[in-house]
Parts: sequence; structure tokens; C-alpha cells
Amino acid sequence: MIQFRAVTKKYKNDHYALKNINLDILSGEFVFIVGASGAGKSTLMKLLYNEERPTSGTVTIGGINIANLSNDKVPNLRRCMGIVFQDYKLLQNQSVYDNVAYVIRTLGISSREINARVTGALKIVGLHDKMNATPAELSGGEQQRVGIARAIVNGPPLLIADEPTGNLDPKNSMEIMQILDQINQRGITVIVSTHDNAMVDYFRKRVITLDKGEIVRDIQAGTYE
Repeated sequence: MIQFRAVTKKYKNDHYALKNINLDILSGEFVFIVGASGAGKSTLMKLLYNEERPTSGTVTIGGINIANLSNDKVPNLRRCMGIVFQDYKLLQNQSVYDNVAYVIRTLGISSREINARVTGALKIVGLHDKMNATPAELSGGEQQRVGIARAIVNGPPLLIADEPTGNLDPKNSMEIMQILDQINQRGITVIVSTHDNAMVDYFRKRVITLDKGEIVRDIQAGTYE
């Protein structure tokens, strides 16, 4: 499903964020991307949703080299994936329901279908009873659950989570990772970048380790170290 071929990302100050990355991620996999700060994790994730583009090499998703997409096609790419951020990125003046519905209201589907999708997504993350609350009324863990519901409401085949537990305590971190695991069990490809070694060790998924922009380890059912 996802291929990186000889991908290098170099910034103007001659800093290499990624060097000659070759990587395959199959449909339905759950993959942890780990490494120290500055190892290249966030850059790799941003290449997936076209926030950044490689200096050289190709990034292919579903047979399409997204590195060469014209700007007008990027929104269509992102509709085919869900993205979860460390800082939630919720609309503070909107309800939980409206935060999740926001991403599908432009698709021309009926109000009934929107309601069914939003309600279904909120049930998956355990927040169906808080759909009328605002983000300010939720804990950090609950806000991240809203972010996950928003990411899956359109039924994407790919979910990208960039440090999704970075602002959470261990209990909420575990709950978020369990939700991501459950989503993966529905057949959705899940890619998570994280510093959370306890979560990586607990779930024993595929672990890809970056160091100074290079892949130094790629192991199935792996641990952080």
C-alpha cells in the first residue's frame, strides 16, 4: 500500500531530516515509528500526508506517487486518510459532534448519513454520550478521542497518528493506543510515531526505528529498544 523509495529530505541549511529511506508498509499493518527527537519521525509522517515533499525519491500510496501531486489534488489525498495530531487541533467553539462532522459536511452526503457516520465514530471511541460537549469540557484523553473519531469518520483505509499520546498520562495513553489497535483490527492501516516506549513494548507491533534520518531497525512484534 505504502512505498518509500530512496527518499531523502534535505532542508536549506543542509540538514538532512531523512536519508535514502526505503520502506514498504502493507495494507492492514500496525506500525510504530520510533526514535529520539530529531530522528526524522515527524518528517516521515508529514511526507505521508503531503505536508512536506521529499527532496528526492518517491512516496507511493495505493500506486500513486504523492510526491508529485499538484496542490489541487492534495485535499483528495487527505480524504483517503485519517490524521491524528498530538495537540488535537479541535475547533474550540464547536461541539464534539460538530468537530467530527466538520470533515464530511463538504462531501455532499445527506444529514442522515452524516449523523450515522458521526454517531458510529463516537461510539467506537466511547464518547457517544458527550457529543454535545465542547472541547473545554473534556479531558485531554477525551479530546484525543474526538480527534480519532474525526480521523475515522470518513472510513479511511489509512490512519496516521503523530505522537498521539505525547500530552497524555499513562492511563489515557493506554486507552488511546487500545482504540487505535481496535481500529486496526477493522482492517485499517495504522501508523503511529511515538516516544512512548511503554506502549510500544506492550503492544508488540512492527517497530521501525529512525536515527539521524535513517532506518536502523525494522522488526515485527518488536519493542522500543
